[in-house]
Amino acid sequence: MSDMFCFQCEQTAGCTGCTGRAGVCGKQADTANFQDELTGALVGLARAASNNPPTPSTDLAMLEGLFTTITNVSFDNDAISRQIEITKKAKEALTPHCACCSSNCGNSDDYDMNNVWNANEDVRSLKSLILFGLRGMAAYAYHALMLGHSDPMVNNFFYKGMFAVGEDWGMDELLPLVMETGKVNLRCMELLDKANTETYGTPVPTTVPLTIEKGPFIVISGHDLYDLNQLLEQTKDKGINIYTHGEMLPAHSYPKLKAYPQLKGNFGTAWQNQQKEFIDIPAPVLFTTNCIMPVKDNYRDRIFTTEVVAYPGMVHIDDEKDFTPVIEKALELGGYSEDHPMTGINGGTQVTTGFGHGTVLSVADKVIDAVKGGAIKHFFLVGGCDGAKPGRNYYTEFVKKTPKDSIILTLACGKYRFNDLDLGEIGGLPRIMDMGQCNDAYSAIRVALALADAFDCGVNDLPLTLVLSWYEQKAVCILLTLLSLGINNIYLGPTLPAFISPNVLNYLVENFNISPISTPDEDLKKILG
Repeated sequence: MSDMFCFQCEQTAGCTGCTGRAGVCGKQADTANFQDELTGALVGLARAASNNPPTPSTDLAMLEGLFTTITNVSFDNDAISRQIEITKKAKEALTPHCACCSSNCGNSDDYDMNNVWNANEDVRSLKSLILFGLRGMAAYAYHALMLGHSDPMVNNFFYKGMFAVGEDWGMDELLPLVMETGKVNLRCMELLDKANTETYGTPVPTTVPLTIEKGPFIVISGHDLYDLNQLLEQTKDKGINIYTHGEMLPAHSYPKLKAYPQLKGNFGTAWQNQQKEFIDIPAPVLFTTNCIMPVKDNYRDRIFTTEVVAYPGMVHIDDEKDFTPVIEKALELGGYSEDHPMTGINGGTQVTTGFGHGTVLSVADKVIDAVKGGAIKHFFLVGGCDGAKPGRNYYTEFVKKTPKDSIILTLACGKYRFNDLDLGEIGGLPRIMDMGQCNDAYSAIRVALALADAFDCGVNDLPLTLVLSWYEQKAVCILLTLLSLGINNIYLGPTLPAFISPNVLNYLVENFNISPISTPDEDLKKILG
């Protein structure tokens, strides 16, 4: 396993694909090949499920397997190998004998992913869109499942999509499935939104400080609110403060979570800055989902993982969710001896979050009046995944240059480029509204549909422009959701996906008018006229 091929994330080498012995993300070739083996086993599981009804344990194996292969989730070959065995056992449980005969006839064989990577470029492109979209959607379905919520339609589509990845289908068969992936992901994001709000309450606007108070603390990164809630419960009255990191920031806006007094603030900025911001950190960091980067020696002894996140040599917290090792490390390290000021990328000392659809729609009358009165002339949704690749300062400059009579909706970790800016208000509404995590694109969709209904027009007729940054596979499934809703005129960057072939790109441009970003000035002129 000396060579690899991977082009699933935005930073992929040369905008074509990571090959050789390691990827740009730090993933080694053998790890990439184990992930391909896991993906092939998941195709085999989907084949088995086509003739044998899946069970809850089968569903979990599918979700965990897909989640494991998302960028920056698992760098641990042993963990991936264990997931392969889990997948194979789940398949064997469905097929003690083949459904069509008394012995195994090969109808549920695992699949060689090289068949996809070496396929016709258009077939490869469409299968990649389906596969990468399913990986992103699996993360959302997994988070919902941890809160006791699932949807048979969503679960069944994972098998349908993965089955298609292993079939010798052409563009006419694959393209409708690409659009269906986006449609099902909307259902999945709705499911997770329901799970989060029913469990933790409807998010409310909340200002979050960036200063770290003196004394022991724990940083929790990722997306999983269930893990955060368990950590907050286990740190009650222990003199340990909790700080969110990266995509965990919106947790501060959920009433049940913000009720814990030890949930103090947010540590640092976006996920890709962790290798700088964690240097000399006197506290442990718990990674709950993707966003972990190759760990530096300086803080190696204080990184903990849980769920499908894995990194060689790190302490992993199992499904029992006993965070005692993390708590003990926090007490051992002791935190900062004095309050430790930190800032956002632009020097701000606090950020605000909590503008989900529940909040925005509760003041919809004010928004509508502001639009009708001319106080708000345009809405921009500027958000998505952040990353380290040069060119992402485009989003900071774009937001700074937006007219003062416009509102910026944002979500996911791309907001760290500008979420500490103070751009003022319009009619008591802040010009920058953080709607939450990447999965909270559902909130933006809900708001857009409500505004379209209020103005008796289509979404594409609204004074609304989507300016999106992408990095990994959750951004892929969100983009497919927007396309499945017929939303046009999306600006995408900092580069277009390497897995999009010229013919597929032409289809997207002709049917949805997707545009690569250029410069803030040029794009704003094009948008506003």
